Amino acid sequence: MRTRGSGGSRPTSRLSMLACVCVLACGCASTAGKMAESTPVPYDPFERFNRNMYAINMTVDKYTLKPLAKGYKKITPTPIRRGFANIFSNFTTPRSALNNFLQGKPGRGFSELGRFLFNSTLGLGGIFDVAGAGGMPRYEETFSQTLAVWGLPEGPYLVLPFLGPSSTLDAAAFPVDFYSDVNPYLRSSVRDRLYLFRVLDKRARLLTAETLVDKSTDPYISLRETYRQNREFEIYDGNPPRDESSFDQELLDEYYDEGGSGGDSE
Repeated sequence: MRTRGSGGSRPTSRLSMLACVCVLACGCASTAGKMAESTPVPYDPFERFNRNMYAINMTVDKYTLKPLAKGYKKITPTPIRRGFANIFSNFTTPRSALNNFLQGKPGRGFSELGRFLFNSTLGLGGIFDVAGAGGMPRYEETFSQTLAVWGLPEGPYLVLPFLGPSSTLDAAAFPVDFYSDVNPYLRSSVRDRLYLFRVLDKRARLLTAETLVDKSTDPYISLRETYRQNREFEIYDGNPPRDESSFDQELLDEYYDEGGSGGDSE
């Protein structure tokens, strides 16, 4: 059964975490890619299906979403993109509050409610993150993280059509996460436009991080390991348990044993 880590006082951006983990995942992919076909990993029993779905998603992305995201980033000034990002982040704050309460973190739950109140009013609907500027950190949580915290296993890795990397637990929790967001309850004319901008904004912010995956020997494995490590980081609030048997931990240990920088930081 999973146990919750103590976590830190500062929330970590999902996108920045993704970029950091990509560095490690890409380093692992050159070795793991050679063993992918001959040595299936237990958490990816659907690898054949996942690889096919990954290829379809990448093809669709290449000819539709990626060009649109590049155009959006090129023609939209940074302050406007930041305003959209703040709005979309504000929309998920009630969901985060709910899941913090469900995880037994009432302090963080009330903090998220306070963020939503301040940003929705003083922040003009969330355009400006006045709560963050005032020192209120973000504690983002989802229902799939809540289920994992209370002991439900992640289940096999799963690549979903259009949605990309996931797990069976993530997929099962998706409806709750979707309907605990503000966006579905807006008028259809506003809701649909915001969905489009929301997808473009998220895709545009991933343009830099994806280059790290693209340079790897096996991008599928890089993305899979990035997703899994990022999920563990989120579930344990930035303080995942040390797993000496994991491939990545062995890689880091070998690096430090050979005199890598930082080995004597303690």
